[in-house]
Amino acid sequence: MSDYEITIGLEVHCELKTESKIFCSCANVHGGEPNTHCCPICAGFPGVMPTLNKKAVEYTVKAGLALGCEISRYSKWDRKNYFYPDLPKAWQTSQYDLPLCLRGEVEYDAADGTKKKVRINRIHLEEDAGKLIHEGGVTRVDFNRCGVPLMEIVTEPDIHSPEDAVAFLGELKNILKYTGVSDVKMQEGSLRCDVNLSVAKRGEPLGTRTETKNLNSFRSVLRSCKWESERQIELVEAGETVRQETRRWDDNAGVGSSMRGKEDAHDYRYFPEPDLMPVVMSDDDIERIRASIPPLKSARIKKYTEQYGLSAYDSAQLTSDVAIADLFDGAVALGSNPKKTANFIMGDVMRLGKEAGSEDVTVAVTPTQLAATLKLIDEGAISLAAVQKDLFPKVWGTDNDPAALVDKLGLRQSNDSGEIEAIVREIMDKNEKVVNDYRSGNEKVISFFVGQVMKATKGKANPKVVNETLIKLLKG
Repeated sequence: MSDYEITIGLEVHCELKTESKIFCSCANVHGGEPNTHCCPICAGFPGVMPTLNKKAVEYTVKAGLALGCEISRYSKWDRKNYFYPDLPKAWQTSQYDLPLCLRGEVEYDAADGTKKKVRINRIHLEEDAGKLIHEGGVTRVDFNRCGVPLMEIVTEPDIHSPEDAVAFLGELKNILKYTGVSDVKMQEGSLRCDVNLSVAKRGEPLGTRTETKNLNSFRSVLRSCKWESERQIELVEAGETVRQETRRWDDNAGVGSSMRGKEDAHDYRYFPEPDLMPVVMSDDDIERIRASIPPLKSARIKKYTEQYGLSAYDSAQLTSDVAIADLFDGAVALGSNPKKTANFIMGDVMRLGKEAGSEDVTVAVTPTQLAATLKLIDEGAISLAAVQKDLFPKVWGTDNDPAALVDKLGLRQSNDSGEIEAIVREIMDKNEKVVNDYRSGNEKVISFFVGQVMKATKGKANPKVVNETLIKLLKG
């Protein structure tokens, strides 16, 4: 196996988060009853005329700029002709020779711990097709997804392991989510990719590639790349020929299978779309879109390490998802301590966020709620333990005010040093032997007294005040 080199190029399809579809006014929403979010235009009725969604173009350019692409001042639309049941017009409105974006680059953390780069060949905009539903031996077509604006990101064949393919996709997904152009929910099909893969003995020309279609999870990409590379190596070793073809992946069975012979560009009989005007971008248009790009992961990591003094690890965790980074930035802007905020987010926020079971971290708390919670802890109004156990789970996913909730739930802790001292003295009087143990050098018994005080106060005594009072009185 080590005698062979794997070469991978990706075609990443990203559904854009516009309010309406690319060529009509139908709502761009996920799901719904079949064929309830479509109209004569996206369903391909004869004689209808498309109207371009300007926002879809801007989102594609925005993504291209974030990925370091050159933006075409002039691009056009083409018809990609093929017949398939989920494509009612028998052609897909796409871009062929003059796409919106060209020649970008993405740097990512490779599986071996090094930094690697993948070149972006092009990014073009097109309409999505419908969805085939296979049930009970019958195939039905849902046209809800027809006409959803679809951005296709085509890489150069710069990836050489299944693990690096996943690492690159993770970085790409992160960048796209930061820009806000897509929700990139792979489980909903908002981000999916086709994998072009070939094998060859090291030092020899590239082998024949196959294309595995519509992979919608990192797990599927990893497993399908491993399976397909092993399949091709076995064929080469046996002296057989790898056929250029389009393949599918069955993730449940963990196997791939052939669908059809691989198409080349000429097979689609591209020709210019006569019903749509070319897209002309001015320098002002491009700079306006560039100004709308928020700080990306790399910029935020630099800020967190240099300005806030956070570790590289903490900064990487906080920027792993834009929702987490936005929460951190928002809470710090409201006055929260950066290090304490980072610790709380990496602990309690990310724990609750991962319990939702989705591939992305769910953030169901606002910066205002988080800042208010941390302020309560800093002021000694509530213990960290009470926040973790009782308060924060009731703030999560609600519009509850943490300060009001503390009183409503009876969680406000006591900071009355006089009251706490009286309780400590009473407990010491009842436990003279344990007091003598402490004074004889067994300082571990202080935990006994802490437990007794917290029991007596029903957990409402400030642990810091309790410890300070105990040490003062026990030392006599």
